[in-house]
Amino acid sequence: MKKYIITIIAIATVFHSCTDDMNVVSKDDDVLSADALFSSPAGYKKALAGVYGNLTLTGTQGPVFSSLEGLAAGTSQYVRCLLNLQEMTTDEMIWSYENDEGTAELQRNIWTAANPIILGMYSRTMASVAYANDFLRESTPEKLKGRNITDAGTVAEIELYRKEVRVLRAYAYYNMMDLFGKAPMYTENDPLNFAGPEYNRTQLFEFIETELKAVLPDLKPARSNVYGRVDQAVARMILAKIYLNAKVYTDTDRFNDCITMCNEIIAGGYALKPKYLENFMADNHTSEEMIFTVQSDGILTQNWGGTTFLINGQIGEIENNAADFGIKGWTGALRVRKQFVQKFDGAKFSQDDRNTIGTGTATQQRTIDIADINVKTQGYIVSKFSNVTSTGVDGKNIDFADTDFPLFRLADVYLMYAEATLRGGNGTIAQSLVYVNKLRERANDNATTANITASELNLQFIIDERARELYWEGHRRQDLIRFGLYTGGTYNWSWKGNAARGISIPSFRRLFAIPQGSLGSNKNLTQNTGY
Repeated sequence: MKKYIITIIAIATVFHSCTDDMNVVSKDDDVLSADALFSSPAGYKKALAGVYGNLTLTGTQGPVFSSLEGLAAGTSQYVRCLLNLQEMTTDEMIWSYENDEGTAELQRNIWTAANPIILGMYSRTMASVAYANDFLRESTPEKLKGRNITDAGTVAEIELYRKEVRVLRAYAYYNMMDLFGKAPMYTENDPLNFAGPEYNRTQLFEFIETELKAVLPDLKPARSNVYGRVDQAVARMILAKIYLNAKVYTDTDRFNDCITMCNEIIAGGYALKPKYLENFMADNHTSEEMIFTVQSDGILTQNWGGTTFLINGQIGEIENNAADFGIKGWTGALRVRKQFVQKFDGAKFSQDDRNTIGTGTATQQRTIDIADINVKTQGYIVSKFSNVTSTGVDGKNIDFADTDFPLFRLADVYLMYAEATLRGGNGTIAQSLVYVNKLRERANDNATTANITASELNLQFIIDERARELYWEGHRRQDLIRFGLYTGGTYNWSWKGNAARGISIPSFRRLFAIPQGSLGSNKNLTQNTGY
């Protein structure tokens, strides 16, 4: 059940040593010593929830506090930071409240190493590594025996926890590899306060691949674990992602491996949710399409990130009634840029469920162009996410969402298969066409009117279709880089490079800067070129 993990997260405590080896300081008051927390099997379950909970919570003291010293809650929640870096720096998202610290620089592509949101993402992600390492240190066979935890079933359960935690750590390093191109390497075998060596992208790629392959056979099969926890499909999804982007990360073609992972995920019993928008509603934990989500509960996991950020932010000035979305709303903060809107131009998209773009009303018509980012009525809005269930029941709280954030879902797998095939992988065009048209039919109430033919299936179609299917799900920057469209001037969007119509940006911005504070805390780290 969905509430299994989040209930434990709500009572889970932060154990102090877990942040020491990252030079990340926790300021939570309810800290237990390792011996106290791990004195019983229940303590291991709480600690496991803490590792997962780092993706959801900003801290254990409520939504206005961050457990990461020196960081605000709004700039240190994992999903919000991910969206700021992967979506707000692209053609898919723009934020009207530019007085929010760090936002203006990101969405204008002029960020520096002092940007607090970049620091928030870096710190939150490395905190995931720290939590994982400490769990692994405290759950060895020797530790369990020393604490008289010897029941065979309990020991096996904790061993499964260890495998899941290694996947979560690999996922954290995947984010570091993708966003920063390098990271300090720490494992459970390193001492606390150890200054980890800097790993480059090739080294990180090898670590992630090796870790995931090592634990994959011992994870629970797809869809057989408790909702919200890691299974084999999650590990395969991370592998599929690194293989699809391997040319960017290591200058190596791994498209065949990507297709293999996609096939294995698809065989795991997933299915498209019949109605597209039900993937983004308050009961989306029931969706048969979800592979891995960041859980959200309006009472137990209150924070200003995740889908709370998305749903509140997408409410328009008057065209979206906040009550219709089961939430209070932050009127007109999040909008989309002209180039994204144009992805839905044409009759084929007039009945497309994915097209949730709002243009205004007769009394207050929005403009597709954004001449001034801070004017909230400029730029179209979307209404993709909701805090109402598929049966019309409002979420539990008008300020905080119950809707889980979809990190990985089946639709992405279909599109990855098709792209890897077009790039020379050993899939088939016929199967790629089946997968793409399944998405088209789902978006058009099972009608085939928007289906495409084999002659229309090309890489330009794929990059545009990924925008239409996956917008605001944290993929766009990575996609544009893989297609060679992010930097340079081949493809410009509104306010790219801090120009209203968009201009070329330099190639070094394919990576984010290493935060200044992180460089100061570990002398092994070096700054990325251009910063």
